[in-house]
Amino acid sequence: MGTLGSNRLGSYSEAYCINSSGQVGGQSSSSSRGLTDPAFLYSNGGMNSIGSLGGEYGSARGINFSGQIAGYSTLRSGSYHAFLYTGGQMTDIGTLGEDYSAAYALNDAGQVVGTSVNANGDEHAFLYSNGQMTDLGTLGGDTSTASGINYRGVIVGYAYNAVGNFLGFVYRNGRMSALGTLGGTWSIANAINDSNQITGQGYTRNNFAAHAFRLANGTMADLGTLGGNYSWGLAINNGGTVVGRSDIRDGSQHAFISTNGGRMQDLNGMIPAGSGWVLGEATAINDAGQIAGDGTVHGQQHAFLLTPAR
Repeated sequence: MGTLGSNRLGSYSEAYCINSSGQVGGQSSSSSRGLTDPAFLYSNGGMNSIGSLGGEYGSARGINFSGQIAGYSTLRSGSYHAFLYTGGQMTDIGTLGEDYSAAYALNDAGQVVGTSVNANGDEHAFLYSNGQMTDLGTLGGDTSTASGINYRGVIVGYAYNAVGNFLGFVYRNGRMSALGTLGGTWSIANAINDSNQITGQGYTRNNFAAHAFRLANGTMADLGTLGGNYSWGLAINNGGTVVGRSDIRDGSQHAFISTNGGRMQDLNGMIPAGSGWVLGEATAINDAGQIAGDGTVHGQQHAFLLTPAR
């Protein structure tokens, strides 16, 4: 997808979200004065800056079917605030009390989730809906983060409990519940689809490793790795296909795909040989099977969009 800058100044881009039309959001270096690393929207073959809230940095983290975008940006003061971008206008959606917030996802109704520091100085998950930001609380500890929301308004993320362990959670009907693990102590939920299937990362027995999972019908399935000890499920579409990243045997990371609840496949083995790409992570997938993420090409980190061959 390129970058927002010249070859000299625009050396990197990262993609984080994709909608049903194949529009992609992320962040990129830029040669524009005053916007060092703005958020971008990639649409109809072109990447365009959507700006910031006054500072130099912005990141688009979620995009819905109508092209609304949620993310976070620096202000002129240098602090970070969550934003909602609609119809060409970026709006600061505020905080839970202190001067920090970040949005990570939104649904087709325009409900936004993320994390913010509240008046007590604790970082908590939030839901922004109908112009109001609501603190979702924790599992008994001090900290929580919301990272995904589906069209039903069911939210996932992770939170600390009273004994100091972090666990993936699902939040519905005003209640936060822990998801469990893959046999270890900790877990994180990163994304949820409209059938309430969830992906994330769970630690295995004795916490020797942490693997991507797919949770469906109450069962958390271990998706394995590409040869290392760690993998992360980052996105899931309505068909239950999971994408993310995994350690490989040499210690580096590759993007993966897992279909039908099966073990993962390296996306690098599914693109044309000699492309020059090393796909490092897949961060988003839509129901048409288009995948967005980032990797390296000719020594630079760039965002990519993969479209299945027909």
